[in-house]
Formats: sequence, C-alpha cells, structure tokens
Amino acid sequence: MTATLDLWPIGNCQASALVDRAGRFVWACVPRVDGDPVFCSLLDDNVPAAPGARGFWEIDLEDCAETRQDYIRNTPILVTHHVDAAGSAIEVVDFCPRFFRHGRMYRPVAFCRIVRPTAGSPRIRVRLRPAHDWGGGDPERTRGSNHIRYILSETTLRLSTSAPVGWLESERLFRVERPLHFFLGPDESFVGDIGDTLDTMLEHTAHEWRRWVRALATPVEWQDAVIRSAITLKLCQHEETGAIVAALTTSIPEHADSQRNWDYRYCWIRDAYYTVQALNRLGALDVLESYLEYLRNIVDNAKGGHIQPLYGVGGEATLVEGVAPALNGYRGMGPVRIGNQAYEQVQHDAYGQIILSNAQAFFDQRLYRMAGEEDFRALEKVGERAWQVHDQPDAGLWELRTKSYVHTYSVAMCWAACDRLANAAEALGLGERAGFWRARADAIRERIETDAWREETQRISATFDGDDLDASLIQLLDLRFVKPGDERFQGTLRAVEDGLRRGSHMLRYATEDDFGLPHTAFNMCTFWLIEALWLTGRTDDARELFEEMLSRRTRAGLLSEDIDPATGELWGNYPQTYSLVGLINCAALLSKPWSSVR
Repeated sequence: MTATLDLWPIGNCQASALVDRAGRFVWACVPRVDGDPVFCSLLDDNVPAAPGARGFWEIDLEDCAETRQDYIRNTPILVTHHVDAAGSAIEVVDFCPRFFRHGRMYRPVAFCRIVRPTAGSPRIRVRLRPAHDWGGGDPERTRGSNHIRYILSETTLRLSTSAPVGWLESERLFRVERPLHFFLGPDESFVGDIGDTLDTMLEHTAHEWRRWVRALATPVEWQDAVIRSAITLKLCQHEETGAIVAALTTSIPEHADSQRNWDYRYCWIRDAYYTVQALNRLGALDVLESYLEYLRNIVDNAKGGHIQPLYGVGGEATLVEGVAPALNGYRGMGPVRIGNQAYEQVQHDAYGQIILSNAQAFFDQRLYRMAGEEDFRALEKVGERAWQVHDQPDAGLWELRTKSYVHTYSVAMCWAACDRLANAAEALGLGERAGFWRARADAIRERIETDAWREETQRISATFDGDDLDASLIQLLDLRFVKPGDERFQGTLRAVEDGLRRGSHMLRYATEDDFGLPHTAFNMCTFWLIEALWLTGRTDDARELFEEMLSRRTRAGLLSEDIDPATGELWGNYPQTYSLVGLINCAALLSKPWSSVR
C-alpha cells in the first residue's frame, strides 16, 4: 500500500503514534516526540510485512475485506473495525493513557491496544516489529511468560499482553475468541490483571479528554472540525515542559521529489504563538499557561537577548541537522532529516511572538499566575532586542537558507513587540515605560509605512528592498497594524490574491528560493486569506473557501502543511499545527453566533 497522509494520531502529550488506514502503527518516537522512531515505516518505502521490513505494528485480520476507523467522540482514542470476507470481525482500540492519578497526570511512554472479537471466528496475525537507530536495525529481544522486551538504543520497551507470547514472536495466525490486551511501555513488570487495568485506563483516558473538550468555547458551526483540531493541537504539546511542536513528523516532502524535507518535531516560537492564540480563542488556558512557563525559561537562558527561531521540547538550543541513511523516505523521497538547521538562523519575528504570547497574561484574571512587573522587566529585554534589529535583514518566517532581506512581516512583529509592551506597562500602571515603548512602536510603524509602501503599485511590499508579494502581508490585519478598510491594505490584499492564489489555495510566495519555485500551496496562508476576505466584507467568498478547505481534510479530520492546488493531495509534515490553527480561527470568525440557536 502506497504511503499516504491519511493517518490517525493518538497520544497523551508525552508519546504519540500515527495509525494508517489499515490500522497499522507507522510512526511513533520514544522517549519523546523528537526521539528515535520505534515505528518508522512511514518513512520507509519497503513493503510492510515483507521479510526484513521493520518499524511498524499491525494486527492483520485474515482475508480482511473491509476496514472502518473513527475516534471515540471528543477523544484521540481510535477504534478500527476489520471485517473479513466471511463476515467475521474484530475491533481494535488504540490509545495512549492520560489521566490524573495520585494528584498528577499519568502519561507514560506507552501504547495500548485492545482487540475484541465482534462477529464470527476471526483469525489474526500480530506483527510487532519495532526499529532502532532510525530504522537501522532490529532491537535485541528477550521474553517472559507474558511479555517481550525490546532493547532499543535509548530505552527498553516491554510488551505486556494477554495474547500468547509465542504466537506473537512467530507471527502465526490464531483465532481471537476473547478480548486481547497489549501494553507496550516502560520496562517494568505489569502489576495487576492486564485486561481489567487497560479497560480501566481506557475509561479514565476517555473521561479526561472529554473533560478537557467540555471546557472549550467552541463556535456553533463546524464543532466537530474545531474539536478535532483542538485535541490534535493539545497532542502537539509536550506537557512535561509546555513546548509545542510544529508537527509530529519529520521529512514528509512539501511536494514530490522536492528535497524540501524538514524535521518539524521541535518548538518554533512562531508556530507555538499561533497555536496558543487559536486555543486561547477556545478557552484552553492550560496550553497557554504551560507554554508561558516554557517561554520564561527560554527568555532567562537567552544569551545577550538573542532568541532562536526554534528550540527542542526540553529547551535545547542546539538541533544539529543530519540525515538518517537507513530510511529512504516517504514514498522513497528522501532524505530523512533529523534536527533542523534553522536553529542557527536569524528570524526577527520571534521577538514579537514571544511578547504576543505573553501579552494575555497581563490582563487575563482567569489564569492561575498572572504576569507581573518582574515578568514585564524580563520581556523588556526581548523588546530591546526587537528594537535593535527591527530594520536589519533576516531569513524571514519562511526560513530562507541562503538569502536575507528586511522582511516586512519581521519588522511588523518587532512593532507588535513594542506595541504590546506598551499595553502591558499601562496594565501595570507603569506610565513612563508605556510611553517609552509606545514611542518605539510609533517609530517602527513610520518606518514600515515609509519603506514598505510602493506608490507605483499601490501595495505594501514583503521586503524593504523590492516590490515583493508574500502571503504574510495578510497578517498585518491580524496584528492590528492596519484596519480592514485601510486602502493600503485593500490594495495589498488584491495584489497578494492576484499573484499567489491558485484556485482555492494560496502560495506562500511565487519566487525562487534555495530549492527553486514552490509547487504546493501553504494551507495556513489559505486560512489567512479566508480571514481577510471575511473582514473586508467578502463573506460569501470566505465561507465558500472555508468549506473547500474542510473538504481537503483527512478522514481523521486533519491537515498537513501543504496541498497540491491541482490534485488536492496533501504534502508536508502532519498533523501541522499551523493548518489546524487556521481552521480553528476561521471557524470562530465565520460561525453564526450561539444566540442564533438558543
């Protein structure tokens, strides 16, 4: 079966896995999201289950004729139904445990599978073939009467099960006549009855996710799409530290044979800002509070005030980029990259995003910990850096590897840093500091209005040096730098739409970069366009385009980073936080009010 992004994420904010349309685990990293993939067949073009194939976990029903999948409502718990040619059937429930126990969240690096016979006399074959060293080898195994241990490079996983261990090792077919339970997790003896324990874990995990969803302030329309996006954004948070990764995968190409294969399993300051912004609209304050704790540590550790574009989920600053030679890539389209060179880049928009992420904490009385003067003083160091570099070239938000310009988006983010610091100072009663930062914000605004405006084309340029189009210019509206009725923005929006829109989709830009011309549209940019259409009065166009984007989701209700405008095929890392953020923001903006149905 050719690899696709029609994948179903499960997870617990510590571990996660992607399950394909055959119910096979094809991607999961341990001991955390940026670790070695114990299941890596998503990035290996060898035929699954062939001799020597590794990096997957499948429960294969003999003569399977039909497979259906869906999540248990308001949870990331996946149920896969398999029916064979004779009508015999099983259901497989996949989840990662996550619930409160002993006053703290229990979220082990563990994957649970429950197999239940539902009709006839089904026969299954279980192939559990973990990999280590990035697909480079099979782990050493040992076994006991009810478990198998897999000795990996960084950790050891133990499969505890009520299924016959010998039949699992030999991968033989056997009849399922009772529920079977599988717990692949820490190398510890499983205490208690595994069936009762996993059934209880399932119940508690479902309850915890439903409790979290119940607190969301969803729009009345498109609730299913919003809830699924919100759950998945939550799965992209490494709850131990509060970091939010851009995606759960690495090296899914932006388009076929593009070499644009990047590792997104890290915390970009930019992506995380957009994520907390979207979840704040739904009232998911736990994500914001955890992320702000992570950010405060990043700011404390910043040398000379310099902020990198991205960090590891533990706050690691060095993310050396390399290649995994044992994996030939998604559909054979390597390379498979580990790490991301962008950590070395200069991207000035990060200063604005740090302060924007923190701004709410000075005003929101619902928070357990509101920001105070000490936090403001720490953020002033970030603002000072934004002021110093606001008119200097950088790699920009699209992370150009060999080019640098003064990007209007980056300068506008530096303006936002100063503007929001002035707001925070006013909230704290620091009148002198409010005036100080307001004056700096006004100076940067004047610079943008002078150096980015092109009188001859009646539009704002994406760079100070040229007359360039870039979808990020639409974000001047979201930043409140311009108002919807501003003629300068209206002209810019028309130019961006004329130059970058391809049918129902938006490119980031249409000029050559380090890898040539981009071929696919960037989903987040399409959502930016939808927002702008709505706010400038083109409401019918906005709703039509939004419905089109909803139709492009996978069966799990999710989106990747990119889409082929001609075929509608999804490309890029998955699930992509940017894209899900756009879906949530647009749904909240476009939905009719709750008062219309009450």
